[in-house]
Amino acid sequence: MNTLRLSLLYGLLQVLLTAPAQAAPPSALAGALDAAWQRAVVAREVTGQARVASANLAASGSLWAAPPSIELSQRENRLLRDTGQRETEVGLVWPVWLPGQRDARRNSALAEVALADVSAQVARLRLAGELRDLAWLGVARRAEVELARTHVARLDALSADVDRRVQAGELARTDALAAQADAVSAGTSLREALQALAAAESRWTLLTGMPWPHSPDESPGSGIEPDPHPELVQAQSALELVSRRLESVNLTRRDAPEVTLCYRHDEPGSGLTSADSIGVKLRIPLDTDDRNLARDAAAVADLERARIHLERTRDRITAEQALAEHVLRTTEATLAEETTRAALLAERAALLDKAFRAGEGDLPELLRVRSAATRAQLDVARQQAALGLARARVNQSLGLLP
Repeated sequence: MNTLRLSLLYGLLQVLLTAPAQAAPPSALAGALDAAWQRAVVAREVTGQARVASANLAASGSLWAAPPSIELSQRENRLLRDTGQRETEVGLVWPVWLPGQRDARRNSALAEVALADVSAQVARLRLAGELRDLAWLGVARRAEVELARTHVARLDALSADVDRRVQAGELARTDALAAQADAVSAGTSLREALQALAAAESRWTLLTGMPWPHSPDESPGSGIEPDPHPELVQAQSALELVSRRLESVNLTRRDAPEVTLCYRHDEPGSGLTSADSIGVKLRIPLDTDDRNLARDAAAVADLERARIHLERTRDRITAEQALAEHVLRTTEATLAEETTRAALLAERAALLDKAFRAGEGDLPELLRVRSAATRAQLDVARQQAALGLARARVNQSLGLLP
């Protein structure tokens, strides 16, 4: 009867923990991600990046290529002849856009805004990956604690039964010592499992500020056509931004020309009549190699680096997706094998326990088999958590958020 109940229990665990993730609440990990994002430093960084990009976009629509300025000048002969002669001039300096430069700056700013937006998505995806790892670590740690508690309870009961039979003269004192030693060892393992669980819970709380989700499972995304991976889009956006900046550099071979509108007031002195005049001045800087060579080289180097980064990102994402799928298939096969092995060891432990209670079994053998059965159950629990994590990492490799 015990064997039948154990087999049914293992079958039920297999069904529940390897069932499709649709049965799990989809919002558990998503809510944790929202909470963690509100606490994350990287969220503030990408928000600042977006503000800078928006400011650059606004600046690209201005009427001047650089901030205007005001010129003031005055000239007099007080230190020489002091005839009262004085010249005063006020000018407004207006830097103007070179042909095509304004559009190039605007295109560059638009690319910067797009990059800031996708960078936020990438940062959120990476945070989701950290949460997925922690969530399934929690599943494994809780399973370890529960199994350790069950093992302690069984060994305590066995130790009490052995003590009773020792007092009745049915067993030797050495059997009682062996049972007590295994019970003490199981208690130590339970405390270690509780400590590991507390450490993992502390990391989760620090990251999210909320309790651990009881069901972090999520729908596997292997069978759907996901949007382009955010990291790939980010690399493409970075390449687009560098290309736009190079275009802007090519159109900015010299500093912006300056148009100055000036007003001049002349006082000739010696009783002569003063005069006012308005003038226009144009300042055109020249382009030289010592100004442009370094800028051109830096822009071309940035473009090549962005191209290589895009290629490597594409290769890395493809490799990560293939590896995640392989790990998922391997974990499913390993879980099936570990479940079968645990069921066999549990059945053997039940038979030896029955024989021992009937006075026919050997206590050292029973203790050894029980320990092996507990380790097998622990392996199953860890593989079940590993399977959930493998599914989550498939989604992570596809760029899917919880």
